[in-house]
Amino acid sequence: MKMSDIVAQYIMRMLDETDGNAEIQRNELANMLGCVPSQINYVITSRFTPEQGYIVESRRGGGGYIRITRVTADRRVAIMHIVNSIGNRISSASAETILSNMSGSNMISEYERLLISSALSDKAYSSIPQENRDILRAAIMKNMLITLVLINN
Repeated sequence: MKMSDIVAQYIMRMLDETDGNAEIQRNELANMLGCVPSQINYVITSRFTPEQGYIVESRRGGGGYIRITRVTADRRVAIMHIVNSIGNRISSASAETILSNMSGSNMISEYERLLISSALSDKAYSSIPQENRDILRAAIMKNMLITLVLINN
């Protein structure tokens, strides 16, 4: 098993044991698991993202920590959290990952995932200049997700 999988499993276990809230000190965790602190950073930034349903806060300094919170809010709040995390640009691959995670956690139906995915695909933007596609994709994705929140009250 890869070290990144071990770190992720350990953090997931911490989240499960503490009702979705874990506070870790990077250096301590790295020493305990026998890896370098940058490995902890890599796992947190790649596997505990807003798109995957987590909020990560960090405090630097001697008593610094990283707090990871699993988002367990209702569907509307969770979708709005994702909308706010998208930013001004999003690639087709990132949009697809977000939609798959949303479908996997039952925030959206498979039908909704397929419909939104088709509207965000590179094929749909073939006539749009390459440099504008990710900007347009982000705006459309946000609007579609907000519409889902509004119509599914």
